[in-house]
Amino acid sequence: MDSERKDAEVVTIDVYAAKNLLSQGHRYLDVRAEEDYKRGHVETALNIPYYLNTPEGRVKNPEFVDQVLSIYGKEGSIIVGCGTGTRSVLATTDLRNAEFNNVFNMGGGYKAWAGNGFPVNKSDSVES
Repeated sequence: MDSERKDAEVVTIDVYAAKNLLSQGHRYLDVRAEEDYKRGHVETALNIPYYLNTPEGRVKNPEFVDQVLSIYGKEGSIIVGCGTGTRSVLATTDLRNAEFNNVFNMGGGYKAWAGNGFPVNKSDSVES
């Protein structure tokens, strides 16, 4: 039983709580693919994809935790979001397991954020 991995607890918050925390200094980490991020994202969001699109298909970003660490540090106050809230749970779990302690998953993702009329940034063009 000692060899079993126990995932750290992920706390999921709704978009209203996320918006409130962002106004208090938390930072938003968008873990969607770069092309999705460019189509529209939460204002002030930083994009570090959890999955990468490769010629072999979609693969987990092997540098994800290190990339987040280099920008936010383990003590950073981070809200993790994706398109609908599924991928962000996986990303938040990885961060919590890596001892990031002030990390929250945003339930519903960008779809819920934009659907509630909260501010978004959209790029006029998406590069191929």
